Amino acid sequence: MRILHFTDTHLYGHADGTLRGVETDASLRAVISEAFAQFPRHDALLVTGDIANEDPLGYKRFRDILASVNRPVLCIPGNHDDPASMRRELSAPPFAIGGAHRFGDWKIIMLDTQEQGRVEGRLAAAELARLERELALSRDQHVMVCLHHHPVPMGSHWLDGIGVSNANEFWRLVEDFRHVRAVVWGHVHQAYEGKRGTVRLFATPSTCAQYLPGSEQPMPDSRPPAYRSFRLHPDGRIDTQIHWVNVQSARRSANG
Repeated sequence: MRILHFTDTHLYGHADGTLRGVETDASLRAVISEAFAQFPRHDALLVTGDIANEDPLGYKRFRDILASVNRPVLCIPGNHDDPASMRRELSAPPFAIGGAHRFGDWKIIMLDTQEQGRVEGRLAAAELARLERELALSRDQHVMVCLHHHPVPMGSHWLDGIGVSNANEFWRLVEDFRHVRAVVWGHVHQAYEGKRGTVRLFATPSTCAQYLPGSEQPMPDSRPPAYRSFRLHPDGRIDTQIHWVNVQSARRSANG
């Protein structure tokens, strides 16, 4: 099974909206164009939050960009998202907000870590209870859990204060279920791979602007937009790669 992960698209209602000097609409279109050219056969897209940059009209732009996709587009909100606007615009296929989704031998569980009005995230009691139910019902499957906020330290002073504030509750639950193979998130605008016990950990860079890893304060990184591809095997193995996109080159290719 092939999964493509896009995150932190930060779209506006107008095409020329920018985040730290990057036009987010053009950048997302270039990333998607390159991803679909490289992986024309894929089973689903993961979009882990900050779809819009505090502009409700950004969801219509996102919907229009991906409306022709004939694969599930699995979404969760981030701290810059407006859940009501997101539900209104992304309530019909191919889009799905939250939930749990079975693909062959795998289940993908999408968790909402948004804490309204705050930059950091938190898993509400109801979301933790839902996670526990889904894990209990999927003991015969391999599980990937997706969040917006990071549930482990990133080694960056400022970032480590705006992750999942009750990550200890999350991990106590996950560690009771040995069939969780991966935890995936966005929010951090940088690449990360790690491991906690037998669970593999993955953060994916933004489709627009990045942050410098390991910095004490928020510092921009010169790395380009990116996405991540996953290949999920029936035996629980995971192959994955970050794909950095030369946006100008991708634009020329798309227009050529």
